Amino acid sequence: MRIATWNINGIKARFDSLSHWLREASPDVVCLQEVKSQEESFPRAPIEALGYNLEVVGQKGFNGVAILSKHRLEDARRGLPGDDGDVQARFLEAVVSAPAGIVRIACAYMPNGNPIGTEKFAYKLAWHERLEHWARDRLSLEEPLVLAGDFNVIPTPLDAKRPQAWANDALYQPEARQAFRRLAALGMTDAIRAVDDGPGRYTFWDYQAGCWQKDDGIRIDHLMLSPEAADRLRSAGIDRHTRAWEKPSDHVPVWIELAD
Repeated sequence: MRIATWNINGIKARFDSLSHWLREASPDVVCLQEVKSQEESFPRAPIEALGYNLEVVGQKGFNGVAILSKHRLEDARRGLPGDDGDVQARFLEAVVSAPAGIVRIACAYMPNGNPIGTEKFAYKLAWHERLEHWARDRLSLEEPLVLAGDFNVIPTPLDAKRPQAWANDALYQPEARQAFRRLAALGMTDAIRAVDDGPGRYTFWDYQAGCWQKDDGIRIDHLMLSPEAADRLRSAGIDRHTRAWEKPSDHVPVWIELAD
């Protein structure tokens, strides 16, 4: 089973790229972030025509997440527990029911948090705390679990071409990186680093200052695996070639393959 995550940066603006990549890569499950679409205007029919079931949590103009699956999606749950007043469309989970068994998938678009010292940074840290509580609860089920998405966290200096350039950015603050490490401490595996601990494994290049041409990137899109999913990990990779496509997202797909 191939499972991918991609911050699409606008489903309407990037639909041609998405449909091309779905045909090219043929993932079984895709977690999309920042779809920037309300549910009623999401291009459901064209995606279903490509062979995917889907669940969407939409929001007009920004945020928004979706799960696409060639297999049945069951037990869909919208929103990250812990704050009933949080109306931002950032979290969706569902169980993928395939012939070889089930995998619980969570699609997350985590808060950016900039500027530091504002309510946006406080919201980022509170959101990560809620995520940690959610993860602890789900891990107790002892089932294959994949937490995928745009984490808006640069975990280590190895995950940025120029770490010092991010010293005052919320994505690289000690509190954010500690939150990422706490997920690992619960028993979750960073899939990319499980197969490749080298430099240059970036998933995001800013549109400004020729970052793509200079390979001035960062790794902020992650797939974190429960022990039961990590035991089935066969491979993982980053489809960085999509960043060179016409009208690209500033993020690229990241994927894993799990054994049956």
